[in-house]
Amino acid sequence: MDTIITLTRPYEFSQYISILEISYILASVLFVIGLKKLSHPETARSGNLWAAAGMGLAIFCTLLFHKTLVGTGKYEGIHNIPFILVALFIGTFVGWFAAKKVKITAMPQMVSLFNGMGGACAALISMIEFPKLQAAMAALPAQNMFNGETLAILLGLMIGGVSFAGSMIAFGKLDERIGDIKSPVLRYINLCFLLLLLGFVLFIMLRQPVDGEAWMIYLLAVLALVYGVTLVMPIGGADMPVIISLLNSTTGIAAAMGGFVFNNHVMLTGGILVGSSGTILSILMCKAMNRSLLNVIIGVFGGSTTAGAQSGDQTVKEITISDAAILLSYSQKIFIVPGYGLAVAQAQHLCHELDVLLSAKGVVVKYGIHPVAGRMPGHMNVLLAESDVPYEKLMEMEDANNEMGSTDVVIVVGANDVVNPAAEDDPSSPITGMPVIQVWNAKNVIVMKRSMAKGYAAIENKLFYQSKTRMLFGDAKLTMQKLITEIKSL
Repeated sequence: MDTIITLTRPYEFSQYISILEISYILASVLFVIGLKKLSHPETARSGNLWAAAGMGLAIFCTLLFHKTLVGTGKYEGIHNIPFILVALFIGTFVGWFAAKKVKITAMPQMVSLFNGMGGACAALISMIEFPKLQAAMAALPAQNMFNGETLAILLGLMIGGVSFAGSMIAFGKLDERIGDIKSPVLRYINLCFLLLLLGFVLFIMLRQPVDGEAWMIYLLAVLALVYGVTLVMPIGGADMPVIISLLNSTTGIAAAMGGFVFNNHVMLTGGILVGSSGTILSILMCKAMNRSLLNVIIGVFGGSTTAGAQSGDQTVKEITISDAAILLSYSQKIFIVPGYGLAVAQAQHLCHELDVLLSAKGVVVKYGIHPVAGRMPGHMNVLLAESDVPYEKLMEMEDANNEMGSTDVVIVVGANDVVNPAAEDDPSSPITGMPVIQVWNAKNVIVMKRSMAKGYAAIENKLFYQSKTRMLFGDAKLTMQKLITEIKSL
């Protein structure tokens, strides 16, 4: 009779398992569809909804069908569902409210903050699960903790802690609350921290488990947090979009470790998708800057004032609103190269209005988009999509460079480092070898800037002193409005 009960319980339970696993497969498929749709601005909004539907399905089915074997030999569902629903409601409301209220200029900060929360969740899961595993292993005679589950827990804590701390530092840097530490000593400190973390993980796994001994997991958490801080502190300038993408990747890897711990396929799939896509994006952005990922992590990119030091005594040429309006109105092809300054001025809608106005006059208007323009991956694409700029007008850097020779006017709006010729002709510049948009090959260049201040990489731009360049100083939004008014009056 006992044998019959033992056999029938798994059979009865398998009905719940089947429904739950099928829902996880469907959720994973929705994640993949959503990720695919995110690759194009026209479908990105629906892609978010598809992926959100997948997450909602996974959560809903987990609450309904997840069962746990208890000591009585029975399977019980999840307890404290009212508390879980309240937490879900609070988290949903906070996320929705923050996303609705955040300014487009603060979007990179929000991405870093939300990414850090994901890393923190993964680390907390590991901290909760490790004592349970330790107690179970301690009950076994002469047994260490060298197994896959322990490794997944410890890696989840280490990677999640680094991702959380690093994301918080990135948030502070992007919000200009935290400066850079350019000391080369940090390279060796970071290397020592990494070796220490890996060595400590191995030490925990080889040690005889003792029930209730929690100091090791807390020490590992502290070391991971400190390493996350020291890892991101020396990184600045144009490397920030890369490090944001990299931290997003590590959060996905940490979540995948949680999937291994819980044997949860949807956590594993979601984590792998985030981790792999973030890694691929980081590599592509490094390729766009002609740098290796290792060089980004251990190197120092911003802060040098060597480049352009000789150009301080040169003069710049300004252009009036009237002259700029005439030049643009009688051009055949115009390129607009946006940068972070466009986001700061919130002039993307006026930029599109200028585009529409000139297009009505028969002028071909296109946008040159550098892969690392702005403060996060795809920042300019998001900015221009918000103002309904057709995707077909957005040209990638290589395509834009091929058309610069036949362009009458390039309007640089708030961009600096991504149009700096020092990348090609100044071997002493920190951005040497970084592919840039070659706006100087156009017949005329109009640069919209509030001042002659340096860009995020803190180096001077020789483009401003070239003979074909004209500076149009002022707030981009106000200047754009005056320019539109002047063009309409012609």
